[in-house]
Amino acid sequence: MASALVAYSASAQPKAYVYTTDKAMDARLCITDTLSAKPTKQPLETEFCITIDPNHKFQTYRGMGGAITDAVAITLGKLPKEKQEELMKAYYGPQGLDYTVIRTSMGSCDFGEDIYSYIKDGDASLASFDISRDKRLRIPVLRAAMRMIGPKALLYAAPWTPPYWMKDNKKWEKGGTLQSEYYQAWADYYVKFIQAYEKEGLPIWGMSTQNEPMAVQTWESCIYTAEEERDFIKNYLGPTLWKNGLQDKHLILWDHNRDLIFHRASTVLNDPEAAKYVSAIGYHWYETWTGSKMNFENLYRTREAFPDKELIFTEGTVEKFSKKGMKNWSLGERYGYSIIHDFNCGTTLWTDWNIVLDETGGPNHVQNLCFAPVIANTKKGTLYFTNSYFYIGHFSKFIRPGARRISAASSREELYTTAAENPNGELVVVVMNPNKTDIVYHLLIGKDSYDVQVNSHSIQTIVIK
Repeated sequence: MASALVAYSASAQPKAYVYTTDKAMDARLCITDTLSAKPTKQPLETEFCITIDPNHKFQTYRGMGGAITDAVAITLGKLPKEKQEELMKAYYGPQGLDYTVIRTSMGSCDFGEDIYSYIKDGDASLASFDISRDKRLRIPVLRAAMRMIGPKALLYAAPWTPPYWMKDNKKWEKGGTLQSEYYQAWADYYVKFIQAYEKEGLPIWGMSTQNEPMAVQTWESCIYTAEEERDFIKNYLGPTLWKNGLQDKHLILWDHNRDLIFHRASTVLNDPEAAKYVSAIGYHWYETWTGSKMNFENLYRTREAFPDKELIFTEGTVEKFSKKGMKNWSLGERYGYSIIHDFNCGTTLWTDWNIVLDETGGPNHVQNLCFAPVIANTKKGTLYFTNSYFYIGHFSKFIRPGARRISAASSREELYTTAAENPNGELVVVVMNPNKTDIVYHLLIGKDSYDVQVNSHSIQTIVIK
């Protein structure tokens, strides 16, 4: 896209460029129309309208991205070099999704071939701390992605579990809780991780306290009640980060589903001594998905109660992988539905789960096989781009870091929409039609009006320059 763009002005006779991903047309994130503005007329109640008001600005976007896990690194390593380069450019290059955000795990997670930590069993002093395994496997991929992104790159991490011997159940998996005598050692572990990664040229933007702290999983997991997370942050993790000169690291609370996000936020953030260490509240989308509903209301409540803390989407994926499901159009529509509403609730950063998985939906050491936007056939050396890849691109390619969300309202629930103003002044409007019928609507921006058609089961991004 051109770098020199004029700011929106009704007198500038702006052009609207329409980019589309459409099930019936077989269009994938391509320009399908150029529209000229007409004078706005009072719309009728029977008409479909989307009204944009750039005068009202809200949160600033940090960016979008996905996770680089051991599974991603393993999958990439089995592909021909040219396919590795194709995938990296597809995500981090300007002609691809132009991702700027990366999430990774501190230690192992289920998306890998085994379980490990960075210290030897029983070493509460952390004298044996060593990330050599990551240097061989994951760090080269992280470095390559960070180089492609450049200065805007944001890398953050989350632990799935402390070492099993620090927990009351003496297991990596099945939840368990961190024993109080290891609180300080575990806080020191975060510092060791940050310092070791930064020594490898990988600056850490932020850390979650714990991935999914209320999930008793068959893979690496650890339980924190709201009070336990509050006290661990207040008395150990927060002070330890600050004492080691890491005040600039964004500490992320919760990192679990929307259903209990407000309970966790209110319990922790109503304590000023804990709240001062927390920068953001992270969340996932696995709460109660029925095919049409996600619990966005809790995001509104959390945002209005704690406006000084950022909302960030830290993980989402479609579970129960199948080869047949790779072509299911609902994959992309789930992403579009979530991203639009998450942004409208005040979210500043949105992160997908694994950027690529293999032909089985793994590797995953407990067979928790999932979809990714790109599936690699490691036996044939090929890449398959699902429609979720393109749906994500309707946001990540066009709404850039530093953009501000602006007011956008649809006159009918059949159309979902969100809008932003980029730092260069261009307006970006995303419209999604998940229905079985095509819809013609008026896009209204001040004195300007555009007549637009959005086909059934499609998503479009309209860029007004």
